[in-house]
Amino acid sequence: MTRIVAVLLHAPSGSSALERFVEGGRRASAEDLTQALRPAVDEVVVVTDAPLWQASLDSLGATVVPPRHPFRFGDTLSQLVREHEIDVLLYFGSGSGGLLGPESTDELLAFAGQDGAGALFNNYYSCDFAVVREARSLLKIALPPNDNGLGFALSDAGVPCHALRRSLETEFDVDTPTDLILLNASGRGGPAMRAFLREHRLEHPTLSAVCDQLTDHTRTVHLSGRINPAIWAAFVPQVACRTAGVTEGRGMRAYRDHRPLLLQRLLREDGPVAFFERLAETADAAILDTRPMLAVRGVLPPPADRFASDLFLADRIADPDWRRFTKAAATAPIPVLLGGHSLVAGGLRLLADVCWKGRSLARRLHPDPFKGRDPQT
Repeated sequence: MTRIVAVLLHAPSGSSALERFVEGGRRASAEDLTQALRPAVDEVVVVTDAPLWQASLDSLGATVVPPRHPFRFGDTLSQLVREHEIDVLLYFGSGSGGLLGPESTDELLAFAGQDGAGALFNNYYSCDFAVVREARSLLKIALPPNDNGLGFALSDAGVPCHALRRSLETEFDVDTPTDLILLNASGRGGPAMRAFLREHRLEHPTLSAVCDQLTDHTRTVHLSGRINPAIWAAFVPQVACRTAGVTEGRGMRAYRDHRPLLLQRLLREDGPVAFFERLAETADAAILDTRPMLAVRGVLPPPADRFASDLFLADRIADPDWRRFTKAAATAPIPVLLGGHSLVAGGLRLLADVCWKGRSLARRLHPDPFKGRDPQT
């Protein structure tokens, strides 16, 4: 009998308030996902070293496994496949999959129930969750140290790989405070997530001003970062403004080739203050995936610095380059929204809804394509 097991990996949190906030959101996402998956699989395994979370997971019927130290994604996945005798693996990072609805869950399970080896990814180029059939084959594959490169590793080993259709459900991932703020503003999320967001609220200093620009057809909003063209194409019809920008840095953690990026070079040559002054000459607002712009040969500062930057809390940032950038962003001539990859993935889809709350929806409408003369007339 085929044994289908869902594995949720929950990374430990740092000590800063914003790191604890994001971890709390990931826990809530994982609880909603566990509740949705538990009736449909043989076991849900949650890898975590958060002892205070044990009771909640027990009540949901999950098996709690402590992580190995030092933690390495590939080694952990192989160990779980071996020890829990997994035939079909449903893997999730703890911040992903929390918005999956019944139809999307059924699609994952339908793929899981097919014969033969195969893998299905929410994002082949930077995996957040995946289904792997004939999971024992993972024991023979050199798996990567993090989940971003899982698609490449399986494909290189000859496993047929497939990708889900891109949507808010498949692309949204709780990765930064901005993600949770957008989720709260949208009113989306399962019971555990909604309860968490009611209890823990953060205000964003520029979100409303950016939304003003998104809903004004006379304005231009700059987008930059690891943006999939399909997401950009889906975003444009949902907002009133014009969009411009740069797509670069995609796969930065999976490829790790450290090629120089255009905006990164401009930022270093001009300095952050002049960079935002130039940006203001071309756009009325900006939505920036800051990680490719500020990474030094692919290396990022700790989450505490990145999260503080996302909310313009420069005095909490230890890294001098990120602190200078954040101060310049906070005083930029235009409103700026900062975040990571999730901001320009599922975050853009949330923004397309959030920006219209309290505003005239009719202003979003774009002309319908001409379909020609009705042959019945």
